[in-house]
Amino acid sequence: MSEPTDALIPRPRRDVAPGAVHLPGWLGPERQRELVALCRTWASGPVPMRAVTMPTGGVMSVRSVSLGWHWLPYRYSRTADDVGGGAVAPFPGVLRSLGRDAVAAACGPAEGASYEPDAALVNYYDDAARMGMHQDREERVNAPVVSLSLGSSCVFRFGNTENRNRPWQDVELASGDLFVFSGPSRFAYHGVTRILSGTAPAGIGFDGRLNITLRQTGLS
Repeated sequence: MSEPTDALIPRPRRDVAPGAVHLPGWLGPERQRELVALCRTWASGPVPMRAVTMPTGGVMSVRSVSLGWHWLPYRYSRTADDVGGGAVAPFPGVLRSLGRDAVAAACGPAEGASYEPDAALVNYYDDAARMGMHQDREERVNAPVVSLSLGSSCVFRFGNTENRNRPWQDVELASGDLFVFSGPSRFAYHGVTRILSGTAPAGIGFDGRLNITLRQTGLS
């Protein structure tokens, strides 16, 4: 896979909205390779990666696996009630440290030090997958949401906190990018409108898109 031409042009930090920060290239190539390998391990069990069935009967085009807490529409559980009822894998310490570093980079050291993520959702997108506009609202605390991108770039739509309609902004997220939303933007609607096929960087061992989302649930 060839490196995109614009990869040679620095992409600065961007404050997309109050509390919503895009840090391009936050993860270096070696860290990306490490996370891709970990995602493969997490996807192999104890709960398998699956496509979530929504209450309406629709099936998401994204495939996902949960760590720490199992996410179902629209709640968390310690067991994978929609795929056999097995116990969800523990939340990895490597993601707790990474989440704190991410929040510190986006929001400042004090916020990073107090961040206690305990749930991760690893999403796999093939070239046809999409994610509709939605809020992350099953958590009981207003802690930041951390999003890490690996593999193919995507068009990430970041909207408002009131509804799925405009105003919104489309942001291209590339492999290694960090996006954090917190504070006034914590409950903004967001989604992925398309995957930019052929944009995964060479050498990370993966084609397609992986997204790791970290959350602090406030659950005991």
